[in-house]
Amino acid sequence: MAQLSFESLSHLVQDSISTLKNCFCQPAATLKLNGRTFKIIKLLGEGGFSYVYLAQDISSGRFFALKKIRCELGIDSVKEAMKEVEAYRRFRHPNIIRCLDSCVVQDKDGDGKVVYLFLPYYSRGNLQDLINSNLSNGTKIPEKEILKYFLGTAKGLRAMHKYTPKKISTNNSTTINNTSYPPGGSANSPSMVNSPTNSSSPTQQLEAEEEEEEEGLGKTEEEAMEVPLMSKLSSHTHSNEPQQETNKSNGKSIIEPWAHRDLKPANVMINDNDEPILMDLGSAIKARIEISNRSIALQQQDLAAEHSSMPYRAPELFDVKTGETLNESVDIWSLGCLLYSLLFGHSPFETNETIEQGGSIALAVMNGSWKFPSNNDQHHQYSQDIQNLIKECLNLKPSERPNIDQIISKTQSIIQNLPT
Repeated sequence: MAQLSFESLSHLVQDSISTLKNCFCQPAATLKLNGRTFKIIKLLGEGGFSYVYLAQDISSGRFFALKKIRCELGIDSVKEAMKEVEAYRRFRHPNIIRCLDSCVVQDKDGDGKVVYLFLPYYSRGNLQDLINSNLSNGTKIPEKEILKYFLGTAKGLRAMHKYTPKKISTNNSTTINNTSYPPGGSANSPSMVNSPTNSSSPTQQLEAEEEEEEEGLGKTEEEAMEVPLMSKLSSHTHSNEPQQETNKSNGKSIIEPWAHRDLKPANVMINDNDEPILMDLGSAIKARIEISNRSIALQQQDLAAEHSSMPYRAPELFDVKTGETLNESVDIWSLGCLLYSLLFGHSPFETNETIEQGGSIALAVMNGSWKFPSNNDQHHQYSQDIQNLIKECLNLKPSERPNIDQIISKTQSIIQNLPT
């Protein structure tokens, strides 16, 4: 992993100081983006060069999760941040989060740029919050509930593993409607996402979010400083894809698998309809990568070290071998770790030996050293079928792990066999 520069550390300190100021009851900061004024309520999370804030549109009163990405290395780092924006538009599925709008602004505290992403705010938090709550209360998540979250997550992941590129249209129809509304319209807009009173189906919600996305935030008041991204994405979204991904012999579309590469409980939100929403696509990458030489192997190791959380990272990403091909099965391993966490409160590799006694998570993962809890009462709260599914996902050999369709089918069968 690359070392943080002095400038990077200074930016981290600046944001931390800002957060501390808010903690000491000083007035919340305001931010003007794309012609709208937002109040920054609090910091929701952070990692690397990004921060996620709870923001409220002062005009409508609506809440958003505002992701701030510092791009201090010029156009290259802006392009890297753009990849996340493109990923949100690439994968359209009810179990994958939507990006409502985004923009680039000049960093007032430095020479670089800042990319802002407007995402739906999920007040119920994520699966990690659910796990932590049950650990604090000494309770367990019911197996049926676990399987529901797991199945929805797997369905969202299937949209990535089974991604089929669309043929590029010759007409550039992606525009931003310069409306007076923020993303999703006013507080009373019927297209409002994640409203507690919204009982529409996942598909209807997805359509509503797409309408919001097209509305955008309107033009900026300081056009020289702020550049909307969404209006330009039509020229970037498919820039790395063949113009026509079809098999001429049978006319069928060719699947181009993508991998999430950082699947974990903290990256699965829970919406107001109690459905899982896969988020944080900044780590997403084309899944199938041939490791033809040592340089590519090291590059992939570094990429995984930067973007893939260690307790959920597949073993083949710790020591990438020349001559092999990485693929979407890295996410299947992570799914197994996620399912284990929902059952027992932590990754199978976050044990006393690795956490408290100075053991190596990396070695435990690469050796496949894990086990179910020794407490029989805890162990037998869940069916043998769900435990077997975890075992299948955590196979050291990627080729022997089930694919995403098999995962979904097995999960549905387990749900059907649960006692009513």
